[in-house]
Amino acid sequence: MILRERTVATFVSNPFGFLFNPRDQWHAVSRLPNSALASKLLYSVILAIGPSLAWYYGVTKQGWTVGDGEIVLMTEASAMRIVIAFYLVMLASLAIIGYFIHWMAETYGSNSSMTKGMVVASYTATPLFIVGLCGFYPIFWLDMLLGIAGLSWAVYLLYIGIPTVMDIPAERGFLYASAVVGVCMVIFMALMGGVVMLWEIGLAPVFIDG
Repeated sequence: MILRERTVATFVSNPFGFLFNPRDQWHAVSRLPNSALASKLLYSVILAIGPSLAWYYGVTKQGWTVGDGEIVLMTEASAMRIVIAFYLVMLASLAIIGYFIHWMAETYGSNSSMTKGMVVASYTATPLFIVGLCGFYPIFWLDMLLGIAGLSWAVYLLYIGIPTVMDIPAERGFLYASAVVGVCMVIFMALMGGVVMLWEIGLAPVFIDG
């Protein structure tokens, strides 16, 4: 029994499984005991490091072209502040989404825990973590396309994951997932407002010519 739990836990630790075999991954998550779920809280903590390092390298070493082809870079000090803030905001956002997944569970006829909610939020963000690695070589139009693709797949993961992990009918799961998407949109708008406020008080990025 213990060996089987370890096998399942290892299976759901593979982020690429949520890209190519998401339904099996969610079914594996739904079978995990609470003790195993708790160990999965490190999933997002570790994976969020990848995009942060990628974008730090990309904006300070590679840069991107604007206008007539001039390469623009960001100073290392400025990039470090932004990357640290980016990392912390990612984790905080996932924690808030996880809380709301847990908080709304009873409304839709499911039993949940804070741990389960945060794990669902973390696994749902898997495509965004992977797409974030494109920051190693910033190309605006390509990053936009990959970002849209990653976001679309994350929403798809949420819609198939909620009814599976929360063990509720698909129709109720659709409404549940839609409510979570609404929460995500509110968080996104709040973050955009926060970015504007930070820029206004002098924490805007500092650019240099490459």
